[in-house]
Amino acid sequence: MIHLDIISDPICPWCFIGKTRLEQALGQYPEGVFDIEWHPFMLNPDMPDEGMDRREYVETKFGGPQGAAAVYGQIAEAARATGIEIDFDAIRRTPSTLDAHRLIHWAGIEGVQNAVVDGLFRAYFQQGLDISDPEVLARIAADAGMDRDVVTRLLAQDVDRQGIRKRAALARERGVQGVPCFIIDNDRVVQGAHPAETWVQLIDRILPATGQARNR
Repeated sequence: MIHLDIISDPICPWCFIGKTRLEQALGQYPEGVFDIEWHPFMLNPDMPDEGMDRREYVETKFGGPQGAAAVYGQIAEAARATGIEIDFDAIRRTPSTLDAHRLIHWAGIEGVQNAVVDGLFRAYFQQGLDISDPEVLARIAADAGMDRDVVTRLLAQDVDRQGIRKRAALARERGVQGVPCFIIDNDRVVQGAHPAETWVQLIDRILPATGQARNR
């Protein structure tokens, strides 16, 4: 398999869209094209632990109500075209994603990163849940097969907090300014939520290295 590093933030809607489009492309191939590893990126590294009101956040970021509506209308349209329904109205707060990234890190140790990342996206964008809430994170972990009690205890401690912050900062230092960012075999960089067709074209070019062929 070819290693694929994905740098992402679970409150980034384009990351949700990008993940879905990649999976749509991978559905056309036998299992095992990519060995996927998720890495942290914090869109808001200075976000307080308690987060902030989402309307205030998006209107400040995008220059008022009209700017926010235009940006998120475009995102919602792209999501629907990809087969995703995002309920932006259900999201009341923009959370800190530090603890969510800690959970993704622990999920990697247990081999269930993709399930946890998927759970975080669905919880935030489709259920409007606060993914900085330890109870929400523990439920997502349990749904992915992790030990809920262990995750709850870890979240109550400071373990890995500084490590996650350093890894997220390192991504910026290395030139990652936006997500999703995909790094194929530590060599080729694919920036952004490209359509499934683009991924198919790219995978077809690198498949000879795997000895596989696309499903026809």
